[in-house]
Amino acid sequence: MELLDRMFSDTLWIYTAIAGSLAGAAFLAYFKDTRAGLWCYAKLDQFLDYLVERWGLTWFEQPTDAWRKKYPYVTKKIDELETRIMELEKHSHPCKELHEFDVWPELNARITKLENKGRRKGDQ
Repeated sequence: MELLDRMFSDTLWIYTAIAGSLAGAAFLAYFKDTRAGLWCYAKLDQFLDYLVERWGLTWFEQPTDAWRKKYPYVTKKIDELETRIMELEKHSHPCKELHEFDVWPELNARITKLENKGRRKGDQ
């Protein structure tokens, strides 16, 4: 009982906990963009991947669509472009070879005629 009375009467621990949390958050905000921070985060990511693969700790796995939550504007733009591509593909004609076109025989005859004409002039 005395311990509880002392804990509630002495509130210094509350202030130090808050100050420590704020200082830690400020440091992490700075540290995450430094070379050392990027290296540490990469090593942590490798370690968590190891835990997932070796021990099957699936709660460390990151969902495959996590980037969608992290970058909502990019996600929105990609979704718009994918929708646009699907719409364009729906209305486009299928790929064809030249011989599949109706005018191919006429075009081929013109090309052959021009090639023959060029050979006759070049031979002289």
